[in-house]
Amino acid sequence: MSQQPAPSIESSNRIWTLPNVISFVRLLGVPLFLYLLLGVENDIAAVIVLAVGGSTDWVDGYVARRMNSVSRLGELLDPFADRLYIVATLVGFTIREVLPLWFTCALLLREAVLGVALIILRRHGYGPPPVHYVGKTGTFLLLGSFPIILLAEAVPSVDWWAGPVGWGLAWWALGLYWCAAVLYLVQAVRLLRADREESS
Repeated sequence: MSQQPAPSIESSNRIWTLPNVISFVRLLGVPLFLYLLLGVENDIAAVIVLAVGGSTDWVDGYVARRMNSVSRLGELLDPFADRLYIVATLVGFTIREVLPLWFTCALLLREAVLGVALIILRRHGYGPPPVHYVGKTGTFLLLGSFPIILLAEAVPSVDWWAGPVGWGLAWWALGLYWCAAVLYLVQAVRLLRADREESS
């Protein structure tokens, strides 16, 4: 008996789905984290919020696939929540001098380069290139490194292990982030080159 192919999961226009609610809750954690980090400077509470926000990165996507409730809004919210967490953490950590300015600039420069590439692609009628697993792995490592780095700052007694682990993850994330950027740029160049050959 031949095996039937698995049905593909199509995006819907629904807004109030469980995965989208999870993404909205993650977004609400960003201002709370910044308030704890920069307002009251309660670093332990900020570590908890950051750890929960980062560790639930995969939850909304997993739930969407399991419940067959993938939505177009969710496809935008999930990466937007990731980017917002990363940018907010970079800004907050740089202000508090948890991260050096050069590390923040290296990550933000990558985002700026990809932002320019996306604008150029849109002008030629293309959407963003498909997400590569290298970039997703970099995001996962980066979101995992942030609470550990802050924990090392907040609790000096655990700095002996939290510092090396947090910074090791951060270095790996930075390298993978830029590797993913190169892959995205290669995809963009190929699309633009094919578009130019068709129009010539």
